[in-house]
Amino acid sequence: MRSLNIAATGMLAQQTNVEVISNNIANMNTTAFTRRRPEFADLLYQNLRRVGSQSSDTGTIVPTGVQLGLGVKTTAVYRITEQGSVQSTDNSLDMAIQGKGYFRVLLPSGETAYTRDGSFQLSPEGNIVTHEGYLVQPQITIPPDAVGITVDATGQVIVKQDGQVQSQVKGQLTLATFANDAGLEARGNNLFMETPASGQPSTQPPGKPGFGTLLQGFLETSNVNVVAEVTNLIGAQRAYEMNSKVIQASDEMLSTINQMK
Repeated sequence: MRSLNIAATGMLAQQTNVEVISNNIANMNTTAFTRRRPEFADLLYQNLRRVGSQSSDTGTIVPTGVQLGLGVKTTAVYRITEQGSVQSTDNSLDMAIQGKGYFRVLLPSGETAYTRDGSFQLSPEGNIVTHEGYLVQPQITIPPDAVGITVDATGQVIVKQDGQVQSQVKGQLTLATFANDAGLEARGNNLFMETPASGQPSTQPPGKPGFGTLLQGFLETSNVNVVAEVTNLIGAQRAYEMNSKVIQASDEMLSTINQMK
């Protein structure tokens, strides 16, 4: 019976749905996490009577035909790049991006990764780095006698050094944007990598047209809506149960046939 395989594909699809929802809920407190949404599509159809075929020698056409669907499949897990809210931290090296853009991070392999997680720190050499110790690009070094660090909305890093009256600009952070943010490949540790689907990055200082601005002393929170995720979880659970009922009903129908004498 086709219904056994069809319902099985439905259960697998809802299992994927639950896995995506559980990952969203697990990362509800992850800095700058963007929630995911699974997308599904129907599988191929089996034509028992093809639509538009001739039904007589006089040329009459079958108006609808007989097409039986073979189930459902997962087509994508889409990342919703909606801006999360910002939370004050009072840490001078914490930065939230207001608007579009990603910080550029240099990996040990020499590749460039991208992140919206602005919880930066200083390395032993005074460089601005991520919580994994990866250099933030462009490389900016803070002198050891710095008594104050200011990052303005355009990404300029201004340092007040001990014993000096005038503050000095030590560099300017830049942001990268992509034509298709959802096409970035997630690598974990809040990092993303460029792919052919995302397109090549466009790099500019914050505040330029099409680029967000920086907010020092704040971090972007996750954009996960817990109430919506729990509601989706209940819906996925009900859909899973309904598909399991189809399998049970199909099994009972087969049992009835086997018991016929």
